[in-house]
Amino acid sequence: MPTLIDGDFALSDSSAIAEYLDDAYPDPPVFPTDLQQRARARQVQAWLRSDFMPIRQERSTSTIFYRPVSAPLSSAAQISSRKLCAAASELLGHGGENLFGHWSIADVDLALMLNRLILNGDHVPMNLVRYAAAQWERPSIQEWVRRERPPL
Repeated sequence: MPTLIDGDFALSDSSAIAEYLDDAYPDPPVFPTDLQQRARARQVQAWLRSDFMPIRQERSTSTIFYRPVSAPLSSAAQISSRKLCAAASELLGHGGENLFGHWSIADVDLALMLNRLILNGDHVPMNLVRYAAAQWERPSIQEWVRRERPPL
């Protein structure tokens, strides 16, 4: 579980951390500044955390940061994968490079979920592969991706 240390304050849970950072350090914003887009970003984040357990179980984040797996997805995870890709394609149907016109933390969450599949060799449509790659290439995200992690 991620934990943020800000001085003598510690906070766990990625949603709580993102909201705290957006309030405590508003420049640059972590969430969209438009009220409705902000609510939609939080909805996307909650949806990504609650609706894709088969993918999360079979393609955990350790497969992104340590080593991929070669086992094929179960039928439940394949269904989740198709649902994820269909919804992500719909969310990005406007053709922009971010969900809401400007980068937000919801873009990172969506890219992370897509990368659970992409980096393990599972099928993801090319437009979503490009989207996830663009999010992953952000300097702040690369700094996070390249952090030294303890051995498994």
